[in-house]
Amino acid sequence: MAEGTQPKRPSSLLATAAGWAQALCRGLVYFWSNQYAWLLGVPCLRRAYHLWLAAVVIFGPLLQFYVNPRAIFANHHNFFNMTAFWCCPVPALRPQTFSAGKFVRSAWGWTCIFLGGFILLVVYLPTRRVLLTLRHLARLAVGAGLWLGATETFLLIENLTGYCFDPVPEGTLVNKLPDKWTCLRKGHQWHGYDVSGHTFLLTFCCLLMVEETSVFRRYLGQGHPAGVPLRLIFLLNVLLLGLWNFLLACTVVYLYEYSHKVVGAALATLCWYLTYRRWYRCQWSPGRPGAGLFLKGAPAQAKKCN
Repeated sequence: MAEGTQPKRPSSLLATAAGWAQALCRGLVYFWSNQYAWLLGVPCLRRAYHLWLAAVVIFGPLLQFYVNPRAIFANHHNFFNMTAFWCCPVPALRPQTFSAGKFVRSAWGWTCIFLGGFILLVVYLPTRRVLLTLRHLARLAVGAGLWLGATETFLLIENLTGYCFDPVPEGTLVNKLPDKWTCLRKGHQWHGYDVSGHTFLLTFCCLLMVEETSVFRRYLGQGHPAGVPLRLIFLLNVLLLGLWNFLLACTVVYLYEYSHKVVGAALATLCWYLTYRRWYRCQWSPGRPGAGLFLKGAPAQAKKCN
């Protein structure tokens, strides 16, 4: 070695270690994406997951007798339960009229970002068809419309079934104000049947994500392009699905009355059933997940309704 030159062995070792780390990360991404794709692609496991969601909503409130009432999730002002300023249609009343978790209030937005990226890659990579990709993405637009419509409906139900009051030492003083908006503007309180928007949104997101990501097993089996970016987005959807399940469990244990949660989950399941099990099987619909991507069963995915 010439005098004054620096040995290159440390840098070569660093490059080798970086290569090993990259290969390890790549292997883990491929391994876990294959495992979760297999789990989500098994029909009986998806049916078992639906039973799990029903059990969480129906029997989860029983856990409130065994959990710590001073836990962070029981505090209505914690990080997961702050006022949702965007859900109420009347801007002046948003801080007073609708509460939702900081994560929960943005659940649909995060779901659209991660799930939309997954649908975009899964449909466009093997087909290169823009119109087919937009058709599949239209399912998210339908879901957004259902969520916004449900929010307005829940607020209307609370307004029609409630009354205005003021808590006083002698009991409750009922005011004869006609609606919730007038009641809150005058500084009073409103009590009505508040269908759980938390439970509706989280249940709907969980059902939708399981339905959409279930095609990844068949996608891999067909040998379609599945590089690291697509697999990472798939795993991010799996992590987000786990987060929504966790927040749903916290919601049914700590927040809302029992019937409010059951009604919210039931309506979310009804919306999922009417779309993914009924409408999306029709020819004049956005189509079911995976329609037009696979060699076998594609015509059946878009059969015409009678």
